[in-house]
Amino acid sequence: MRPAVLALGLLVAAAQGSGYQRIPAGEYHSVLKYEDLKGNRAVTAFELNTQPVTNGEFLKFVKLHREWQRGRALPLYAEPNGYLSHWQTPASLGSEVSAQQPVTRVSWFAATAYCEAQGARLPTWSEWEYVAAADETHRDARQESAWREQILAWYAQSAGAGLGVVGRRAPNVYGIHDLHGLVWEWTEDYSAMLVSADNRSQSEADRARFCGAGALAVDDRENYPVMMRVALLSSLRGADSTSSLGFRCARSLK
Repeated sequence: MRPAVLALGLLVAAAQGSGYQRIPAGEYHSVLKYEDLKGNRAVTAFELNTQPVTNGEFLKFVKLHREWQRGRALPLYAEPNGYLSHWQTPASLGSEVSAQQPVTRVSWFAATAYCEAQGARLPTWSEWEYVAAADETHRDARQESAWREQILAWYAQSAGAGLGVVGRRAPNVYGIHDLHGLVWEWTEDYSAMLVSADNRSQSEADRARFCGAGALAVDDRENYPVMMRVALLSSLRGADSTSSLGFRCARSLK
C-alpha cells in the first residue's frame, strides 16, 4: 500500500472512533511470575478497542451520565483535583484539548463506568500484555531490539511534549493501534498487581489485599517497557488520575 493511502486510512480510522477487533486465543510468557501458575498464561479469544478512548468519546459519555462529570463524581471514585482537570469545563473540551486525543486524567472507576455503558469492560492485564507484545508483523516481538528501543524512545520524551491523536501509528499484527507510544492504560485487575522483586518483602496484609492474582514477581527483568507499566499500575488507587494514563475497552466473547 502506498504511504499516502495508508496515511489517509489511519486518519479515517481516527475520525471514526474506537471500534473493536477480535483477538484470537493463545498463550504467552508473561513478564510477571505468578506463584500459583507455572509456564505460559493462556488467553481466551476476546474483542479489544482498536484505539484508546478519546476525549470526544468520553465527552459524549459524561454528557449522558452527568454523575461522571468533573465536580459531580464522588471523590471516592475520582480525585477532585485531577479528574478531567485539563478540560475547559465539565462538559466541554476547550481549544487546548483535541477530541481525537486519548482521554487522560480519568480514574479507574470512571473508565470502568464508561466501558460498562458500552456493554464492555476494561481488559485484564493478561489480555493487555498479550496483545501489547505484538508489533506490525509478529505476535510476540518482545525479544526484538528494535521493538524495545522504539518504546523506550517514547518513554524518554519530555512529559511536556503533549499527546498526539489516536490511530496515527500503524496497527500491530492484531489490528490494534497505540498500545505503546501514546498513553499508559488502565486494566480491569490493576489492583492485583502488587509487584516486588522479592515476594518475601510483601507483608501478609499486602498479600491479603491483593490475593486475587496470587503473589507476583518480575519474571523478565530485561523487559523494561512492560515492567514500567506494571510499576505504574501497581502504585495507583482506583480514584487516581494522571496526565498520561488513559484506557480502552474490551468485550468477552460468548
